[in-house]
Amino acid sequence: MYLSFSNAPVADKGTDARPGGRSRRRGVHTVSSTVITLGIVSLLTDISSESVSAILPLYITGFLGLSMIAFGVLDGMYQGVSAFVRIAGGHASDRLDQPKWVAFTGYALAALARVGLLFASGFAALTAVVTADRIGKGIRTAPRDALITAASEPEHLGHSFGVHRMLDNIGAALGPVIAFLILLVVPDGFHIVFVASLAFAVIGVVVLGLVVPNVRTRPRSGKDATAAVPKKRFEWGVIWQGPMRRLLAAAGILGLMTIGDGFVYLVLQARSEFAAQWFPLLYAGTNVAFLAFAIPLGRLADRVGRARVFVFGHLGLLAAYVVAAIAVEDILATVLCLVFLGLFYAATDGVLAALAAQLTTPETRGTGIAAAQTVVAVSRFASAAAFGLLWYAIGREQSMFVVAALLAVAIAVVAVLLWPFLSTPAGESA
Repeated sequence: MYLSFSNAPVADKGTDARPGGRSRRRGVHTVSSTVITLGIVSLLTDISSESVSAILPLYITGFLGLSMIAFGVLDGMYQGVSAFVRIAGGHASDRLDQPKWVAFTGYALAALARVGLLFASGFAALTAVVTADRIGKGIRTAPRDALITAASEPEHLGHSFGVHRMLDNIGAALGPVIAFLILLVVPDGFHIVFVASLAFAVIGVVVLGLVVPNVRTRPRSGKDATAAVPKKRFEWGVIWQGPMRRLLAAAGILGLMTIGDGFVYLVLQARSEFAAQWFPLLYAGTNVAFLAFAIPLGRLADRVGRARVFVFGHLGLLAAYVVAAIAVEDILATVLCLVFLGLFYAATDGVLAALAAQLTTPETRGTGIAAAQTVVAVSRFASAAAFGLLWYAIGREQSMFVVAALLAVAIAVVAVLLWPFLSTPAGESA
């Protein structure tokens, strides 16, 4: 892998210059410095968010003493509240052609929400904090992914998203480790974790504001590379009809069968001394696996088809559910569960964004990515809330088996739904 850190590469005999720090040497794929810098911003932000996520199940059910149903609602909100603003954030990015500053607004709001964690001590307060944090995430995600798309070669888009997600998940792996070390030294030091989370979030916002260039996503005029092509009428049909309609339906069906990781970890913790002792590090384990698989699966998606990798990546999620549900109390079961979860996220997160970008036009790209992510967020919100009730009604292992069976059916249904993509060599050109 060749990484280019120049925001303005100089064209020479063997190099073509590209906007946004993107360049191509003959026979060598370069990754834009914009992608790298956005990855660093995501790394810092994920240290912030994942250090909190890693302790939230214990903080809610143990330290605050709230019920499993309350955790299910909060976890569902953590997964789904961003859905209410994702399309707005993506559409604002498309219409204003200011993806960096739309993303900056989202990152800044999420950082402000970290302040609220220092004072939240009940369900209502936590609901407000989680809502603000996830709204920030919803605003920033699609404009950030539109920046990545604009700064990348189309034929290597999966690789670029893989590199970004790799850096993102270095932070996602470090966050739980930091939380674990803090709680190891100060057993009830949840608020110390919240302070550290705030610090990393602020640093990420500063790096984004001062270092990341505002790469425009709207096509430029051929005579003047700084002048945008005049605005066209926004084509909503690109988002809601044709190939994108199939993708949105598939993402929604699979999202309904995707429960929050916190539930899986609580199942492992309830029956395994290993998982109970190292609970915050379970999040780190998943993200280390994500980190290992992100670039290889991104490249694989570019070669064999992003739709294929996206659909069959859910087999990793199915395997994780089965391993969690089987009553095996040892380290191997926990490690396998984390590896399968990491593989699932590596095969679906950036790949879904790359697929949505491929199926939309430059003028609708941010909105298209946001629409796909919105469907996933809404469906996962419903899934998490329903699973909390299911756990309460029939028990943890039984509820895991039910969801695993439903997911197996959903994968088969989606394979039929996306068959036009799965049956073509590129996976996206049908």
